[in-house]
Amino acid sequence: MTHDQCDQCEQCAQPIAAYDAIHYGAAGGGYRLLCTQCFNAEVAKRYGLTGFENVRLEPIRMVDCAGDAHQFHFQMRLAGGNMLVLDAFEIQGELRAGYEFRMIGNPDDDVLTLLGRLVQKMRRALSVKDLAADGHQLRISDQTVRGRISSDMTGPGDTPVVVVDGREISWDDFGRMLTAFEGWQFRLQIIDMADEP
Repeated sequence: MTHDQCDQCEQCAQPIAAYDAIHYGAAGGGYRLLCTQCFNAEVAKRYGLTGFENVRLEPIRMVDCAGDAHQFHFQMRLAGGNMLVLDAFEIQGELRAGYEFRMIGNPDDDVLTLLGRLVQKMRRALSVKDLAADGHQLRISDQTVRGRISSDMTGPGDTPVVVVDGREISWDDFGRMLTAFEGWQFRLQIIDMADEP
């Protein structure tokens, strides 16, 4: 979807990129499509958060340990009256793809402090690579792999995909990587995206 094909916010009528659109439940039923700014204003009004600062954060560019550059966009949204969610993510086209990070705070937290903590988390993640190239194939470089579980929207059924080092890896390809450790034991620990891996 190009920028001239974007949906419009039903509150401010401004074009919305897909990664910035939120379907907000309307009082009479149904949903309204809102941009993050309008969504936050609605939630702040609903919960009486008069001091909430609805900040729009500009994208930043960071370089990983292999020297590859990554452009991160931010979305800050209220989750009810007692939680503030700050996401950092890469995009491809109009959709989130690649690395994603999350920090949870309170609506009255200083946004720049929360952003600073999120950037530190991003730097730690970008400072290591869990995959290595072996010719044209990827392999697990050590005995630890950190990533995010996603899904293949184009594939059949509910096929999972994992995102490791900001790369989307099919379930089959990830399985092939694991065969190098045949006979070994493993521990799979699933943690919330806001927690440290």
